[in-house]
Formats: sequence, C-alpha cells, structure tokens
Amino acid sequence: MFTVRKVHDKQVWEDFVSAAKGQTFLHSWNWGEFNKSTGAKLWRLGVYDDNGLRAVFLTIKIKARRGTFLFVPQGPVVSDDFEVSILNLNIIVDYLKELAKEEACDFIRISPAFENEPAYKIVFNGLGFRQAPIHMHAELMWLLDISVEEKTLLKNMRKTTRYSINKAERDGVRIIKSSNPDDVMKLNSLYKETALRHKFTPYSLDYLAKEFGSFIKDGQVLLFLAEYKGEIIASAMIIFYGGVAYYHHGASINRGQVPAAYLLQWEAIKEAKSRGASIYNFWGVAAVGDNHPWSGLTLFKKGFGGYSKEYLPAQDLPITGKYWLSFIVEKIRKVRRRL
Repeated sequence: MFTVRKVHDKQVWEDFVSAAKGQTFLHSWNWGEFNKSTGAKLWRLGVYDDNGLRAVFLTIKIKARRGTFLFVPQGPVVSDDFEVSILNLNIIVDYLKELAKEEACDFIRISPAFENEPAYKIVFNGLGFRQAPIHMHAELMWLLDISVEEKTLLKNMRKTTRYSINKAERDGVRIIKSSNPDDVMKLNSLYKETALRHKFTPYSLDYLAKEFGSFIKDGQVLLFLAEYKGEIIASAMIIFYGGVAYYHHGASINRGQVPAAYLLQWEAIKEAKSRGASIYNFWGVAAVGDNHPWSGLTLFKKGFGGYSKEYLPAQDLPITGKYWLSFIVEKIRKVRRRL
C-alpha cells in the first residue's frame, strides 16, 4: 500500500532523483531551492511503501493573473520497478487534488518525466488530465552521448560545426569558465540583446542570478563566457546534475563571422566529460520541418551530433471553472509566439 509523505532530508531526495532514469535537474533539490528564493511555495513529496521510497514529485504553487495552479516540473520521478499505471499514479493525483483545494488553486499541471508514448498518454487521460495549451519547459530535447573519446565526438559533428570550432580558435576567441555570481550580469546583458533580435521575453537578471546562486552552492553550475578582442560575445549557463550537463541558458551577439558559440559549446562539453557526465543535454529544439522561432538554434545544436528525446506534453487537470480562462489566454499566447 502506498502513502504520500513530505521529504525533508536533502540527501534522501538527491540520492533517489539523481539515480533515477529519465530525471532532469528540474526535480533536483536545488531547483526547489531556486523556486523558494523567488517566493514560490513548494512541497517535496514522496510515495512510500513497505520497501521505502518509490517515487517523488516536487510540487510548486504558481500564482498568475490567469489563474493559480500546482505545477510538477518533469515529474513524478519514479524508481525502476514502479509501474506507471492509473492505479499507482492515482495516489499522487488524489494528494494533489486535496492540496490544490487547500491552496485555492484552479488546476494542476504536470510536465511528465515520461517519454511521449501512447501508453503514458492513456494513463493521464484515465486520470482526468488533458493536454496543456502550452509547455512550461522544453519537451523535445537534443542529447549527445559524451561518454566516447573527444576525437569521436568531433568526427560525429557536422563538418561545418567542426570548422566553426577551429575557426573560433584561430580567430582568438577565449573561453572563460566562471563560478562568480557577478558574471551573471554578463550573461544577462547578452540575453537582453538576443531577446530583442529574436523577439522573445527574456528572464530577468534576478531570475538568472537566483538560479545560478541556488546551484553554485553545490558546484552544480558554471558560466561559460566567450571573449573576443576584450568583449564577451557569447555566454551560457550549464547545470551539472545526475551525470548530465544541461545547456539551460545561452546568448550571443553577432560580431562579423566569429563563431564563438561553437567553441563555447565544445568547451562546455569537454568540461562535462571531465566531471564524469555521460550525456550533454542541449535542451529544447524545434520539431523537424517546423517553421519555428527556434529553427536556427535547432540547426546549431544538431550540428554537434546526437539524438532527440521527446517527453509527454504538459498535462492539465482542471479544479475550478477558472481553468478555462487560463486555457484560452495560453492558447492565444501560443499562437502569437508561433510556438
């Protein structure tokens, strides 16, 4: 028989999540700490049976003008022998329903940690969920196996990607690895320029600084800065968690034909290998053939080689009638952003 209890011990949580298949840093202890630093209320919840901890689900309360909801990012994270079924997930959903009512939430949103397969969709439909109108985090990701030798990684890249890495080196681009929180401002400066160029709303400096600050305490994040002729022209925030390196934030500005971002990614990949990571996660990409704002970025990421992994789209469970207002607002927003 399963029971749900709060998990207060960081080590217990981290040992479980970091060892689970398919997990991402979005269920790490420090992702919870980051959300707390933004003022969000959250719960770290575990599903137990006689054999111990079997699943965990980080739950964050999000207040928005369109409606208040409980959000489970890339979860629940389950043990290898935990069957993902309507019966087993119902214990989690029932708990979330009661919590949503206590917290006056309009709906529950789960971004599942399961691949986009019909069997999982049937489970969520059977629990009363419907596909959310928008995604909260990347659902189609580009991954690279970095457990092989560097020469093999280079060989498997697109020819133009290898050329761009070499050209950046010849051009005198220098890659700086930083754990200094003050350098987040350099990332943010490029981020704002990139947002103007690609017409999207960037995260704030406060958001980026708090995310970096939450992970740097455990040495789980680095900033990579590409310097050319004394100017920072590309940057990235890389998170290291559970044997995976995540390219979570990045930005660059055009300076002629200097391909600094390619060399930056190559140095980040080598850093990940030195830390024992086996996978480099480039984060979100656009689907093949999409006329999508991310098409250029997708081409860039795929040039390093690798493969795609698609998660089940975010799922919503309405609690109150106000959910439908949120649904309409988000649907319109998706169309406007061409996502």
